[in-house]
Amino acid sequence: MVLSASMGAGHDTVAAELARRLRAAGHDVLVRDVLTLLPPGAGPGVRSFYRFTVRHVPWLYELIYAVFLAPGPAEAGPAGASRGAAPARGRLDVSPMAALAEKRLGALVRSWRPDVVVSTFHLAGQVTGRMRRRGTLRVPSAVFVTDFALHRAWLEPGNDVFLCVSEAGARTARALTGRPAAAPGPVVPPGFDRPPRSEAWAERLARAGGGRPPVLLSAGAWGVGKGLLATAGALAGRGFLPVLLCGRDAGLRRRAARVQGVLALGWVDDMPGLMSAARLLVDNAAGQTSVQALAARVPVIGYRPIPGHGAVGVRRMAAEGLTVYASGVAELLGLADRLVRPGPERERRVERGAAVFRDDAARLVAGLGEPPAGDPSAQPEAGQPCA
Repeated sequence: MVLSASMGAGHDTVAAELARRLRAAGHDVLVRDVLTLLPPGAGPGVRSFYRFTVRHVPWLYELIYAVFLAPGPAEAGPAGASRGAAPARGRLDVSPMAALAEKRLGALVRSWRPDVVVSTFHLAGQVTGRMRRRGTLRVPSAVFVTDFALHRAWLEPGNDVFLCVSEAGARTARALTGRPAAAPGPVVPPGFDRPPRSEAWAERLARAGGGRPPVLLSAGAWGVGKGLLATAGALAGRGFLPVLLCGRDAGLRRRAARVQGVLALGWVDDMPGLMSAARLLVDNAAGQTSVQALAARVPVIGYRPIPGHGAVGVRRMAAEGLTVYASGVAELLGLADRLVRPGPERERRVERGAAVFRDDAARLVAGLGEPPAGDPSAQPEAGQPCA
């Protein structure tokens, strides 16, 4: 059972790809949106509130992240902390909503009887971890952490194992939960790893840019970001073709289309093809588009990140050497000048980015459902380590 959440598109994209890989390996897979397991109206409310805050009052989301999600230095417990370890005394509960989904998830587990449950969204991981600690979920639960910034909501220690996009993330998960953690790397759909050149996209970008190097600007599924049009205009003025990925925000696409020298795109189904024709990605969220670019061997510059976990993740990717970070427009343009050109600096960046893909997270998830060696009938009890 794969638990996702329709918060943007990134978590659902990871869940769908995990499900595809597991089915290809011969497993039965059920994918569910954890927001649908909340009381009626609660899931859409959570999604609408998050979307509104990151789009219109980012300072409020920054405050929420700082108070409820950002890990404090005193929270790192000993590496041998037990599964049942309670949250630190005085720590705010990061999501009281988790309790609201337990009853429906329990009923779903009893009816479908999965061997493993894997979460690709932190609320889902909180639900499964709480149920594992109390013994109401008796099969292994894994959490695939999609963020480079591991905030507190991801790290419910009742879960059996944490699968992270980088080794730094895995170290953090082990330190803060006392549970096993691995770093298989990001999960991206097929086609991004060295995608064949798309002549259709190459011709379209050539017509739009007249030979200017195409640079993608990511705004996520919701078209979120500060100063997107100003950034696109600055890149156009420098001699690039800015390709603004507006997601499903039709209003942003209309506004961007009025900026001279900018190509504004709505939702793109063929992202591997588009990336095969692009020279660079300017990213503001450290989400799926950024890791898809790493897989496609497209250099990534982090710039003007969205608040909260987006800002932390963008800087974390740069600190790990996977991307570079630009603190201002002059630095952005200078980095873009260097990275769009073939040469040693570009090659170093793409090789570092491609190296983050180390293992297959689906294979690790499937391994959790295998009976312990020597006892083919054994099933893990609540509290029993499974990885």
